[in-house]
Amino acid sequence: MKISIQSLANLPLLWVCLAFLSGILLGAQVLLPVKFWLLLAAVGLAAGILLRLLNKNGAILLAILPFFLFAGAARYQFVQPSVTPEDLIYYNDFPRTIWVTGSLVEPPDVRDTYQNLRVKVHAVDFGDGDIAISGMLLIRSRYEQDLQYGDLIRARGDLETPAESEVFSYRDYLSLHGIHSVMRAARVTLLPQDGQKNVFWALMYRLKASLSHRIYMLFPDPEASLLHGILLGDDDGMSPDLQQAFKNTGTSHIIAISGFNIAIIAALFVAIFSRIFGKTIGPILAILGIAAYTFLVGAEASVVRAAIMGSLSIVALQTGRRTVALNTLAVVAAIMAYANPLVLRDVGFQLSFAATLGLVLYAQPLQDWTAAKLRRFLPDSVVERIIGPFSEYFLMTLAAQITTLPVIAYHFERISLISFIVNPIVLPAQPPVMILGGLAVMASHVYMPLGKLLAAIAWPFPAYTIRMVELFDKVPGGVVIIGEFSLLLLIGIYAILLALTFGGESLKTKVKQALRPATVLVLLAIFAILALRLVFAVPDGRLHLTFLDVGSGDAILIQTPNGRNILINGGPSHSRLSDQLGRRLPSFSRSLDYLVIAAPRENQVAALPTVIDRFPPQAVLWSGDFQGSYSAQKVNKWTLENGNISSRAEVGSELDLGDGALLRVLDMSPRGMVLLVEWKIFRVILPVGLNFETFERMENGRNIGPLTALLLSESGYAQANPPEWLFNLSPKLYILSVAGDDPNGLPPLETLDLLRDQNLLRTDRNGWIRLSTDGEQLWVEVERE
Repeated sequence: MKISIQSLANLPLLWVCLAFLSGILLGAQVLLPVKFWLLLAAVGLAAGILLRLLNKNGAILLAILPFFLFAGAARYQFVQPSVTPEDLIYYNDFPRTIWVTGSLVEPPDVRDTYQNLRVKVHAVDFGDGDIAISGMLLIRSRYEQDLQYGDLIRARGDLETPAESEVFSYRDYLSLHGIHSVMRAARVTLLPQDGQKNVFWALMYRLKASLSHRIYMLFPDPEASLLHGILLGDDDGMSPDLQQAFKNTGTSHIIAISGFNIAIIAALFVAIFSRIFGKTIGPILAILGIAAYTFLVGAEASVVRAAIMGSLSIVALQTGRRTVALNTLAVVAAIMAYANPLVLRDVGFQLSFAATLGLVLYAQPLQDWTAAKLRRFLPDSVVERIIGPFSEYFLMTLAAQITTLPVIAYHFERISLISFIVNPIVLPAQPPVMILGGLAVMASHVYMPLGKLLAAIAWPFPAYTIRMVELFDKVPGGVVIIGEFSLLLLIGIYAILLALTFGGESLKTKVKQALRPATVLVLLAIFAILALRLVFAVPDGRLHLTFLDVGSGDAILIQTPNGRNILINGGPSHSRLSDQLGRRLPSFSRSLDYLVIAAPRENQVAALPTVIDRFPPQAVLWSGDFQGSYSAQKVNKWTLENGNISSRAEVGSELDLGDGALLRVLDMSPRGMVLLVEWKIFRVILPVGLNFETFERMENGRNIGPLTALLLSESGYAQANPPEWLFNLSPKLYILSVAGDDPNGLPPLETLDLLRDQNLLRTDRNGWIRLSTDGEQLWVEVERE
């Protein structure tokens, strides 16, 4: 259907909604009392009515638009937070430490080294007793105890106003969720009383936690974390490098629950369901699926907005009437903005709105134009067969990108050119990822072997997605940094785009969907990929030591000649550790034969409480103090609860690695132990848990003998790597495990100067480092040269 400026003039509801939205933006810029805006709205309405009475042929639309404009401004001012002693915001930046008591409104957001707690505050205490107040608070605290939705907690710290900068306003972001205060808590205490909780949401959060656990039981990382992001809306398990790869390639919408993501997926689901159930039932099933998915991931405001926008895209594509779709889009945006005027500032809402607008305006015209061009060179029957899938997997994405690219450029000051290539390559895999992955997780609740079978069938699709994203992330020039992008330029681009759209000729609307999937070919490809995966998992008769890139801490994976897997420590980052283990361990029989705790300090084992659930060890070898850190306590508790074999290491203890290879304990201290990996002439020392007395007991390494490699202790800390120790050991290769942005400034220049002329590999520069040997020869691989 052709859309022109004349046809837009006949859409009064569209203009009313746009006036209301413009009023909200006006209210954000011009700070006037609510009563003043309401007075202007009343004057505007009265003037409109009077003009209508005096000129019965006059346009009623022009008469009432000022009313909705000023009403929007009034609504914006009405929702601004009050600042009274009964409101939490009143105590922001108070020059005293404060105690707050409140209930968790959602499960903790656990990161690698901390957790975020969203709390509904009931009272504050300055030491004089509780003062009843209300307000939402975001607490950042150390992850020292397991908290749940609805728990009543008491936290001590300083209340602060969320930060703002020229690049990003954290205050605006949190205000969208009703949060106007933050606290970096020095202490969080779980109180014995029950907090406030909703039975329905408590059930949903338990279901989500159960599904999360099942995903990591069924799939290896990084595929498990990708599915976790797609199915449950939580991508925190993905390693930072993988998350950045998705951003660089313009495919982050796949793992983020956004209107862009749901709009694209909704369109694909409609195409698939329509072929199976018909064009009447298919769209209904797609909308019901989106609704169920929304509740599953928690039905947060951002998810609800995305779901509404995604459902709207289905209506737009099915009606074929873009004027109706434009009206509906404007109404939905106005309703959302009325509920929360701050939503107009939200990048997610802007991308959702822009993506849906692009689908409404350009999806069908692009398909018609492409079909017309193809008919010049191909028979109609061929065009009919290919235009459907080509439109679904490329043209729909292109239509959404036309209207979202300016928003992305404005907020992120970069554009991913490679996204135009990557999206058509990875999007066809997303419906199978969601459908097969979801079926595998649900089936595992009924019968675990069935879930594992479906997971094996589903695994190639997320694996394919990740490998393609990582491959194209390496393409030079894929991301263009454009620098500051002004608001006027953004407005100008959209003005030109809309002028061309509504001022020119529209292409004919025609629905053609004729996809005949090559089922046999797809199945053969799945089984071929699985077969290759199994082939690569077969032991190769070599001993492999992989120093994983987990930051400033140690995580060493030993893979023995006969295929056993032994993990030494885990480092500080569970997302990095899980990602790298998932890439190296067999996909569907994932477990560790041994977990060796060579040092129980927090930075050495913080990743393990999360990861051992995903890669459970059959046995644990301990050194140092069980109570040496919070994470060590959790690992010990997990071991006791799961009945795993747990033993204490002693000096001289040996672990048989097969074919004569050994892992031997050279020294013990309260901080842990020093290990030697030995096979024929291959010898590597891992001084993960040494202390200063270790050097004396080991005579500074004078009697160790020739070494192939040495792991530098404590990420290169100078006192833990004295010159005499390094000189006496004199290995052929030094390994340094350290974060690129280590907060303690490691490694120190003193250590680097000692090794200036030596062979040194570093995880912060080289990524993971893999030593492979047959006992006589050595092969060295690194992630980055």
